[in-house]
This record gives sequence, C-alpha cells and structure tokens, in this order.
Amino acid sequence: MVIMGIQKPAWLEALYTQKFFVGCCYHETAKKNEKNVYCLDCCVSICPHCIPSHRFHRLLQVRRYVYHDVVRLEDLQKLIDCSNVQAYTINSAKVVFIKKRPQNRQFKGAVNYCTSCDRSLQEPFIHCSLGCKVDFLLKHYKDLSPFLRKCKTLTLSPDFLIPQETGEEEMANETAQSTVVDSDEPMSWSSSGSESMSMSMAYSSDQIVRKKRSGLYLWRSSANRVSDEEIASSMSRRKGIPHRSPLC
Repeated sequence: MVIMGIQKPAWLEALYTQKFFVGCCYHETAKKNEKNVYCLDCCVSICPHCIPSHRFHRLLQVRRYVYHDVVRLEDLQKLIDCSNVQAYTINSAKVVFIKKRPQNRQFKGAVNYCTSCDRSLQEPFIHCSLGCKVDFLLKHYKDLSPFLRKCKTLTLSPDFLIPQETGEEEMANETAQSTVVDSDEPMSWSSSGSESMSMSMAYSSDQIVRKKRSGLYLWRSSANRVSDEEIASSMSRRKGIPHRSPLC
C-alpha cells in the first residue's frame, strides 16, 4: 500500500488487514483452529495446525483483549519502534493494539490524546495503537525506514501450545482401545482356530487373563508374567460368609 508516495512494508500492511480469531479454511474440522498467529514471511494469518508448515518462518502470536487484536510489546519492538505507544498488561505481559480504536467522547481530566483517533491516553503516551503511530510517522516524517528494525528470527513464546494432529490422536485412541476387552462372555479356544486367532490379534508372547466373577481382564506380557499359582488363587477366591453383630 502506498500513502503519500511512501510504501509500507509488506508484513506491516498485511498485519493491519489480515483477519484473526476466525476459523482456518484448511483445518475446518480440527479443534482449536482459530487463526491467532501471523507469519511475517508469508504475510498471512494462520492457525496452530498450520505452524508445522511455517516452522522456519518468523511467527508473531496475536492475542485478544477487549474484543481487539493485540501483540506483545516485546515481540513488536523487534520489528518497529514502539515508543510513545500506550501498552496494556494482560497475563503479566505488556501488549499493544494493532488497529485504531476511535473514541466517541473524550474523558474529562485527560492530559494526552491519541494523535490519530483522539483517544484519551495516559502520560507520556501519544499513540493508542501501532496503526496510529504508523500514520503519524508517515504524515510527519514521510519515511518509516528509520523506525523499522531488522529481525531475522522471531519465534513463538514457550507457553504457546501446538495441538497434536487429529490423525495421530485417533490412531493412539484406537491402539489403546484395541488392548481393552470388555466382553462378559468367557473366551473359548479351539485347536483349529487358535492359529488364526493368534495371527489376527498378533499376540505372540502376550496373553489376556480373565478374573472369575468380575469383568476385568489382566494383560500378561513376557516382561511381567503372572504365575499360574497367583492366577489359580485369584480365580478360586470366594467371598466369606457375612457375620452379623449380635442383637443387644
């Protein structure tokens, strides 16, 4: 975009125009698919599921504060000079608004006002957002290059959680469910079908042992075997006859 003959950096223009906290069209069926990350190299907003495809790019996390998009001041200062922009604190981190926030009426007793949208500010700030400062610089200095900073690497904060792939979760769940036997019928084995059953279930050295009078099954592996005596004692165990206390 060109303003008064001056061109904004591509990443800065896209950061101002991209939509965040909307569903990702590439991961419509996935959970947590809101776009809350901005890729500076591709100039697009992405969701957490898209991060593996942009893992070598510069990434900027976008947060939400009072229904507006904000970024951490620490991250933004690596890209552009953020002096005189009022910051706010959320979750013990200072953030800066990306877009303008025009205010209909001014509060009485306010000392400073935004140079672009006349929003009431605290001292000594004169800009309420990144967009307001950029407009102010272009209007008065005609050039943004003295305020831009070179940033070759920009990574997400360590507390940013990347969800696991849905396919991997389903495979893990299926694997876990395949080791659980929840049938109440006793298992029968025949000489003709034992080989086919062992091949289909792929239990070479592992066996499933069922406790009598209960619906539980024990997984007995070669690494941690249960002795036949223990199994026999657990299966032949009976509840004792209940004794009532004498009447007084």
